[in-house]
Amino acid sequence: MPKLNFKVILHVMGLLLICNGGFMLLSVLISFIYKDGVTLGMSAAALVTLLIGTLLMFTTRGHRKELKVREGYIIVSFGWIFMALSGSLPYVMTKAIPDFTNAFFETMSGYTTTGASILNDIESIPKGVLFWRSLTHWIGGMGIIVLAIAILPLLGIGGMQLFAAESPGPSADKLKPRITDTAKRLWLIYVSYTAAETLLLMLAGMDFFDAINHAFSTLSTGGFSTKNASMAYWNDNPMIQYIIILFMFLAGSNFVMSYFAFKGRVQRVLQDDEFKWYFYFVAAFTIISSLIVYFQADVSLSSIDHPMIWGEGESAFRHSLFQVLTVITTTGFVSADFTMWTPFLTIFYFGMFFLGGCAGSTAGGVKVMRHIIMIRNGL
Repeated sequence: MPKLNFKVILHVMGLLLICNGGFMLLSVLISFIYKDGVTLGMSAAALVTLLIGTLLMFTTRGHRKELKVREGYIIVSFGWIFMALSGSLPYVMTKAIPDFTNAFFETMSGYTTTGASILNDIESIPKGVLFWRSLTHWIGGMGIIVLAIAILPLLGIGGMQLFAAESPGPSADKLKPRITDTAKRLWLIYVSYTAAETLLLMLAGMDFFDAINHAFSTLSTGGFSTKNASMAYWNDNPMIQYIIILFMFLAGSNFVMSYFAFKGRVQRVLQDDEFKWYFYFVAAFTIISSLIVYFQADVSLSSIDHPMIWGEGESAFRHSLFQVLTVITTTGFVSADFTMWTPFLTIFYFGMFFLGGCAGSTAGGVKVMRHIIMIRNGL
């Protein structure tokens, strides 16, 4: 059995840390702009991460430029651990989360877009740290590995093994023959959606900081918010919630379908079995939930909503659609406490967690494609 190419593994790890440190510098900028008092700590975390990454790349610069399947799986597995360890530094060095265990938990939750948090009062956290917290979602959503694949050819290394190890779903769809071109196009779509959502949320009434943070969390289907009440904070602004709904739906669909749509191949999207069933599931579950909420539940008891803004029927529909999408895509945003709606809906929503979004999306869950495969093989 051929030996592992440890040098190329460490070289790519160094690249990942440099990318991570570069993203931290964005948080330093936000901290400086808002003068939140933690700019020095954020800067120290970024510099330490960049220094370690640079040293790893410098000491392994004479590596054999060959990346095989085993090395690919090792990089994907340990890459996330390296990222989470370095990503904990902003929390610890700013003392926003002084305990390293809690900081590591928050960071890993961010990168994996799980959305679980140890923070009780989110609004008391400095803006630079909150931005980093949301940014870990965004980095993890599309995958820092996919970003690395776009850069690897500059180092003379192929990235197919990383793509195969990282891609969610039963198969890894390629948009272009070269895997690097695929990675670049996926990130372009991801960045474009993020910019579009940020702009729309600002036009709907959010300030820039809240808009970009929620765009990061929506497109990554992570659910970190800048408010203790999550999206219920904006229940008096239905347009903001409809924008979040739209981008949760897009984030839960296969990004390859978005590429085809942008290329004008809409029929290719409409004929895709997984996308059709994803849409059918969302529509059916929303109709069922809306009817139950409208006739049996009181949304105003479980939120700070003002149903008379657009009518009680609209309020029931909006909250139902919001909760269906946030659960199916495992985003985790909250517009109301659905456990207060009816016992049936509590169980109903819990079951949706197992559905998941589409393969090739940022959503979690089992994935719609796997359900289709299981159903068809069971008939």
